[in-house]
Amino acid sequence: MSKITDLVAKINGGNNPLFKELYGTDAAILKEQADRYIKYMNEFKSIYGNDDVTLLSSPGRTEVGGNHTDHQLGRVLAGAVNLDNIAVAAPNGTNVVKITSVGFPTFEVDLNNLAITEFKVTPGNLVKSIAGGIKELGLKIGGFDAVIHGCVPEGSGLSSSASFEVLIGAIFSNLFNDGKLDPVDNAKLGQKAEHACKKFCGLMDQTACAVGGFITIDFADRANPIVKALDFDFAKTGYSLVITNTGGSHGGLDEEYNALPGEMKSVAKELGQEVLRPLSMEDVVKAIPSIREKVGDRAILRSIHFQADNARVVEQVAALETGKFDTFLGLVIESGFSSYMYNQNIFVGGHTKEQNVALGLALSDLLLKGKGAWRVHGGGFAGTIQAFVPNDMLESYVTTLESVFGKDNCHKLFIRSKGSIKLDL
Repeated sequence: MSKITDLVAKINGGNNPLFKELYGTDAAILKEQADRYIKYMNEFKSIYGNDDVTLLSSPGRTEVGGNHTDHQLGRVLAGAVNLDNIAVAAPNGTNVVKITSVGFPTFEVDLNNLAITEFKVTPGNLVKSIAGGIKELGLKIGGFDAVIHGCVPEGSGLSSSASFEVLIGAIFSNLFNDGKLDPVDNAKLGQKAEHACKKFCGLMDQTACAVGGFITIDFADRANPIVKALDFDFAKTGYSLVITNTGGSHGGLDEEYNALPGEMKSVAKELGQEVLRPLSMEDVVKAIPSIREKVGDRAILRSIHFQADNARVVEQVAALETGKFDTFLGLVIESGFSSYMYNQNIFVGGHTKEQNVALGLALSDLLLKGKGAWRVHGGGFAGTIQAFVPNDMLESYVTTLESVFGKDNCHKLFIRSKGSIKLDL
C-alpha cells in the first residue's frame, strides 16, 4: 500500500522501468498510461475517500499456436499482451467487496455469502467463485474497494474476461496474502469461476493472463495440464503483433463452432478414443478408407489439422527457445494455412459475400509474404486475424488493413513478460 502522491511521483509520467516493461518504450504511450493510472487513483479517492492504495495490472492474451487443439487435449502456445485491465484497490476493513468497473454498473459482493444461485457469467458471480476458491486453497480473503479500468477490447479475441478474473485473484493475493497465490492456481480459479457459471471454457486464456510472456500448455492430462513459461524476449525481435478485427458477428455461429470439436471427436470415436490426442497422424490416415463414409471428409480434414497443429506447437516452442524467430514465423504461416485448408474455420460455407477473415488474411499475405506471418486468431469464421509485422512495415500494414476494415480496428501489440501483478514501482 502506498500514498497516491508517492505513486504519482514514482510513475514519473511513465518514465520508469516497470511501465516500459508493461507498455513499451513509446513516450506518448507511456504518458498516456501514466495519466490513466493517475486518473483512476484520483477517482478511487473521490469514491472511497482513501488515498492509501495498491496498483495492479492484468494483461489480455493472444493465441499464437494450436488452433482448436485444446478441446482435443492437445497443445497450445499463447502470449500475454500489453493491453490490460488495471485496478486501484485497498482493503476496506469489512467483509464486503465493492468494485467500480469503468463503463459497467458498480457492484458489491458480501463474502459471507458466496453461493451462486443464478448461473450466469457476471462480475459478481466471478468474484464469489474466486473468493471461495482462494479460501479452499487455505488463503485469506477480505473486503476491499476497487476501481477497475479495462483496455482489453471486448470481442477482440484478447480475452477480456480471463484478464478480469485473474486480476480479481491478484487483488485477493496481494491485499491479504502477500502475493502468495501461484499464477497457475490463479488461472485455475478463473476457469473454475466460469465453470461455476456454466460456461465451460478451457484453461489457456486464464493461464496466459496470469503467467505472462509466452507460455505453452499441454492438456494431455485433463485434470493437471502442464504449463511452461518460455524464456523469450519478444521486444527484441523487431516485430509488432497486430490483431485486426475484420468485422462480422459470432452470433448465430454456434452450429459452426460446435461442429469443430464434434467432427474431430467423431473420428476419434471410430478409432476407439474419446478425443484425437491419443492418436497419431498415421492412425488417422490409415483409417480413412474405412471411416470416410461414416464421418465425412471434413471431419477427416479437421482431424489432420489437429494432428499437424498439435505437433507444430512443439516446433514453435523449440524455435523460440533457440532464438530462431524466422523459423517460428514460418510455422505461424503453416498453422494459418492448415486452419484455412483443413480446419476450414475461415468463413462460413455458402457465404460468398461475407468472408471478412479470408479477406484480411489475403491482404496480409500480399503485404507480408517473405517478411512476416499471419493466421486466423481464435475460433474463426468471423472476427480477428493475427499478424507478426516488421516494425518498419507497421504503418503501411495498419493503414492498408484499416482502409478496408475501419479505423482503430488494428491493435498494435507486443508480448509482455509480466502476467497479473502488483505494480512495485
